[in-house]
Formats: sequence, C-alpha cells, structure tokens
Amino acid sequence: MLTYNFEQIEGPLYEYIYKCIKSDIITGRLQPGEKLPSKRSFAKNNGISTITIQNAYDQLISEGYIYSYPKRGYYVAKIDGMKEIPKTANFSLRIKLPKEPESYAIDLSSNRTNPDNFPFSVWAKLCREIITSRSKELMEISPTGGILELRSAIAEHLRSFRGMLVDPDQIVIGAGTEYLYSLFIQLIGEDKIYCIENPGYKKVMQIYKQHKILCKYIDVDDNGITMEGLRKSGADIAHISPTHHFPTGITMPVSRRYELLAWANEKEGRYIIEDDYDSEFRLNGKPIAPLFSIDACEKVIYMNTFSKSLTPTIRISYMILPVHLVNQFYEQLSFYSCTVSNFEQYTLAEFIKRGYFEKHINRMRLHYSRKRKQLIELIERSPLKECASILENDSGLHFLLRLKTDIPDREIVERLKRQGIRVKALSSYFLTKEVKEEQSHLFLINYSNIQAEQAASAFEAFYRSL
Repeated sequence: MLTYNFEQIEGPLYEYIYKCIKSDIITGRLQPGEKLPSKRSFAKNNGISTITIQNAYDQLISEGYIYSYPKRGYYVAKIDGMKEIPKTANFSLRIKLPKEPESYAIDLSSNRTNPDNFPFSVWAKLCREIITSRSKELMEISPTGGILELRSAIAEHLRSFRGMLVDPDQIVIGAGTEYLYSLFIQLIGEDKIYCIENPGYKKVMQIYKQHKILCKYIDVDDNGITMEGLRKSGADIAHISPTHHFPTGITMPVSRRYELLAWANEKEGRYIIEDDYDSEFRLNGKPIAPLFSIDACEKVIYMNTFSKSLTPTIRISYMILPVHLVNQFYEQLSFYSCTVSNFEQYTLAEFIKRGYFEKHINRMRLHYSRKRKQLIELIERSPLKECASILENDSGLHFLLRLKTDIPDREIVERLKRQGIRVKALSSYFLTKEVKEEQSHLFLINYSNIQAEQAASAFEAFYRSL
C-alpha cells in the first residue's frame, strides 16, 4: 500500500499525490506493470476522499505514467528510454550569467539618453488614445514588414526631413537593427563576403560572426572607408555609416560616396548597407543627403533606428530595401512575423504623424548643441586645455578628446576607473591589433546623458591622470 506524508502540503492535495506517485515511477520504486491501489482503498488508508485520488490518477493517465483496465484497476506504464534516477541525485543547474556592468560615478562612454528628455506625457496620451480607438487593430497580427500606418509615417518623415522618396512598402520594421541585419543576411545569402569599418562598432562584427559570415575589416581615412582597402578585401557587401562614422565621427564627402556607388555597380550582387544611426543630430546646417537618395541602381540598403532619437529601450528600427529586393523579401521571408508590438507601432505612427517627433528632434538638437558647447567650454577653461585638444565635427552625440601624452591608452582608462570614471579610447574600437600612433591617445566623450558638473569633475580627473 502506498503511503505518503500529508503534513505541511502546499497546493492542491491531488497534485501532491500525483507528484509523489510520478516520482516513485521515475525513480523505479514503482515498476512497469505494477498494480496501484484502488481509489477506494488508497483513500481509506490515507483518510482522504476518492475524488482526490481519482484526480491524481487521471493526471498520471493523461501524461502516460499509468494506465487502467476497466474493473481491473490501475497499473504502472512501461516508458521506454526512461532511466532510473537515484533519489540522492543533485538536480542543481548552474548557468553562467553575464556579469553585471560595473557602476561608475561618471560614465563618459554611455550613449543612453537622459530620462528627463523623453516626452512621457505625450507618449502616455497617445497610448491611451490608441488603446481606446484601435482596440480591434491592436489584436490583429502585424504584417511582416510592420503596420502600414507606421511605414507611411516614416516614409513621409524621411521625405520632409532627409529628402528621400520612399514607398512605404519598401520599409521593413523590426525590433532593433541587429534583427534587421539577420533578415538581410537571410535575404542575400550567407555566402557573401562582408566588410565593416575599422575602427568600428564591434557588435556588428559579432552579429556577422554569429551568422558564420566571412567578415573583412577595412581601415578608414579622413574621408571614411578607403576604396583601396575595399577593393583588396574582395567584399560583396560594404557595411558603413557615412553620415557620422562611429567612433571617429567622420562624415563621408560626396566624392567618396560616388566612388562607393561606382564600386557597387561594378559587379552583380554587390550592396552597401548604410547605417544612418544618428543622422537627426547634425547640429549645424542641414542633414546630409544619404547614399540611398543618390543611388540610381538599387544598390543601397538604408538602416535607421529610433534608439538614438527617442530612447534605446524603444526597440524600433527600420530598413529600406531597393524595389527588387522588396519583392524578393516578401517571396522568401514573408512567413516571419513583425517583431515590434502593434501597441508600439500605432503609438509611434501617431507620434510622427502629429508632428511630435519633429518637435522632439528640434528640441533635442538645440539641447545637445548647448550641451556640446558647454562641455567644450569647460575643457577650454580647465587646466586640461594645456595637454589636450578637441576633434569635433558638429555631428552626433560624442566628440573625440586627444591627450598630449605618452601614457598608454589602457593606463589612462585604468587611472580614471580608479577615480570612478568610465571612458573608452578610440583604440579599443579597432577590430585588428594594429593601431597607428596618430589613432592613439584619443578618447570618446559621450554627452547624451551627462551633467555639466559631472563633466567638469571628469575633465579634472583627466588632468590628474596625466
């Protein structure tokens, strides 16, 4: 007769009995073909109701641990491949989780936006309106490329802000550019050779490597990615950020842009991925026309994100495909679901259509322009001015600080770290080991989420570190 300890039971009684019998079967205490006590005798022996036993037996039958014969009783099933597990087995599971990021009093490497700058009140108002007026649409499955309202809003924004003539059907919405990169790889094929800028954004390299892509690293000069390096690499796909290269801040001139387009046109199957990640924040003058708008041969895939202009936590990005690739995309990949929720898509669509996005960008451009000017003035008024110079191009949310020193970059970073300040050297963004002397002693100053007082303390720490 089966007996179990019924003291201090958590949860339904039938579930406890089910787990006990299941454990006995798995560990081999109850053998295949062995008859179980009848419901009545089991219930009477343990002082519980037959309904409780019936529920436990029914659950075991539904999972295949036991079976029953009418008027004969319940029996333990034979489960092929089930190994006996000793009762003393240790089931602890050890997972190596990523380390928590170190905390710093001042972080000059962070590109996060200040929460105070996000238009929460407007966003909340639009969310409430969307939930009320779009309840039916919110429950429908989004098309592969994203809802038409958002794609149309983005197309109109690009027409008025960047001078780009784009059909909404050319736009594909996705949760982050990393996801869109993977879609593009599947669309074009994994047998292509990709090249990325050196120095560059290391995550791009990691994504391509994860997809088993052969990736080449091409040096940049004062005009961006070099044509000599590009031709020597044998690459089919060039992944570049011509408007504001990260991390050097270089803006590619139109002459180099046309050279790149000529390279792409020389051979079938060549494409350029144009990452326009923070084009909204050109602080002086009009935004530079993207490669996509001067491409007459459908060779440029345009990528952009709302992570910089709104917040990194809104994982909404988009890519614009040439017409022939749009058709190919929907023929091959239309089985994918859009990875951005309808709630966020409809809210962002209204945010753009009603002019809130343009107002936000204009407000943030003014804010960042003042912040940049303020930080540069702090450097010029500090003792650091005597041993540092600023490399600045009036674009993006960071500039470069060159230190006049022979101290290795790593040592400078460590000295600042001991003072509670995080900073990254340009040399840490190189994808190859070779770093030229003129590319050393340069440090990125990100100012999207730093206060003037913090910046002043950081610049004093820089001076002490030298």
